[in-house]
Amino acid sequence: MEDPQEERYERAKKRVDEIKGFYTHLVVYIIINIFIILAQIGVFSQGWYGLEFPGWAVFTTPFFWGIGLFFHGLNVFTKNFSFFKRWEDRKIKEYMDKEDEGYKRTSRWE
Repeated sequence: MEDPQEERYERAKKRVDEIKGFYTHLVVYIIINIFIILAQIGVFSQGWYGLEFPGWAVFTTPFFWGIGLFFHGLNVFTKNFSFFKRWEDRKIKEYMDKEDEGYKRTSRWE
């Protein structure tokens, strides 16, 4: 059994990693969408880049990616939106039980 202080530390570290992951996702979302908008208004049309995006990409990419970002934020910052956390806990318990079962089978002195 782990020390309660160590368990608290691990939970806090996991929480910080989740928040950091959300902010990384947000920064990438902003950078990529700025790039798409700049390409659409023609900033990259001169020079060797020559990038052009279809008109629908300017609207659909931020919209659908924004929906994903919204749900990512809900998952990270709200306690009521815990479907993924419950699923993760169930899977962890399932794998730990399988590992314990395998250990018990191989450690018998029969």
